[in-house]
Amino acid sequence: MKDNKKLNGTVIVTYRCNARCSMCNRYKAPSKPEEEISIETIKKLPRMYFTNITGGEPFIRNDIKEIVRELYKKSDRIVISTNGFFTDRIVDLAKEFPQVGIRISIEGLEATNNEIRGLENGYQRGYQTLKKLREMGMKDVGFGMTVQDRNAPDLVPLYDISDEMGMEFATASLHNSFYFVEAKNIIKNRPMVAANFEHLINKLLRSNSPKKWFRAYFNHGLINYIYGQPRLLPCDMSFDTFFIDPYGDVMPCNGTKDKEVMGNLNEQSWDELWNSPEAEKVRNKVRHCDRQCWMIGSASPAMHKYIWKPMMWVLVHKFKALFTKTPYSMYENKICRDLREGRVTKEELDKCSTCDMCAVVNNGLSEASQEQLKYRTGEEIVAEDINNQLK
Repeated sequence: MKDNKKLNGTVIVTYRCNARCSMCNRYKAPSKPEEEISIETIKKLPRMYFTNITGGEPFIRNDIKEIVRELYKKSDRIVISTNGFFTDRIVDLAKEFPQVGIRISIEGLEATNNEIRGLENGYQRGYQTLKKLREMGMKDVGFGMTVQDRNAPDLVPLYDISDEMGMEFATASLHNSFYFVEAKNIIKNRPMVAANFEHLINKLLRSNSPKKWFRAYFNHGLINYIYGQPRLLPCDMSFDTFFIDPYGDVMPCNGTKDKEVMGNLNEQSWDELWNSPEAEKVRNKVRHCDRQCWMIGSASPAMHKYIWKPMMWVLVHKFKALFTKTPYSMYENKICRDLREGRVTKEELDKCSTCDMCAVVNNGLSEASQEQLKYRTGEEIVAEDINNQLK
């Protein structure tokens, strides 16, 4: 059967990364350049209404422009997630594709960001790259922030900077999965982190932008997530959304504990892969998945599909915004009240969090990529790779 429905896709073009983020160990487990997804395989991808290009650090790839050129033929909209380090490459790509979206990961104000991301002068590099893109007239640019205990107090100040610059502001919460090569991320002070989300949600609700009102709902979902509660909306990953990794393996998402593979696009056609028994097995696992993730990759399609639910939430809170300065309170969530009033303990919440503190992390590497780590660290491999590229 041929499926002509447009999908939502994320293309992980490399696992190489030059950042040293405290919440992600991907930089220790890079892919080998010669194994990474080729233009030929990218040509086999289906029609997509939205494509996210990510990594690792996608701009480590010399052929990133060719990749975008190819994906443009089959995508209505493309957003690239980057740490903003390779300014010249980003600007060069933006000249050819001014309609592409660029999200630069910035984890807080300067000192916080540089500490979390382990990139010397990372904040200034990212900020200056964004500024340059704005000066060039690019519209779809902005910050992406992964919120944790260390940077939660910077959440609203960073949003204010993005707002003043007229930029997008994307949020996420600490996660664990094979993709991040991490199983020990956890938010320790949930009420403090939630209070910062609450402040952001109220700012978004008081804005004049409908897009920001729905962002408020997404952030409300992040509070729900960090308290380890069931998702606000069903997860349809692997049904209308997919990820493809650097080895051509198609997966439902990047949030699973272990790598779940629906098929390999290097070896199969898209229709063969998407309609295979292996793909059906993975879909069955997704239907019974207990991780309750709330990442934009799975939440955004669900918000579009089940629009009445976020719509009702937005209407109620916009109505409240007419009469009060703080239309939203985190204590609307029963779990926040339960913790405050001692009906549930922090230890119980730690257990039901998707942090999988006892998980053994499978890093999702191929045998050849794994083999290279016997002789050198991932950091050494990537540093040499970048030095050779920038000579």
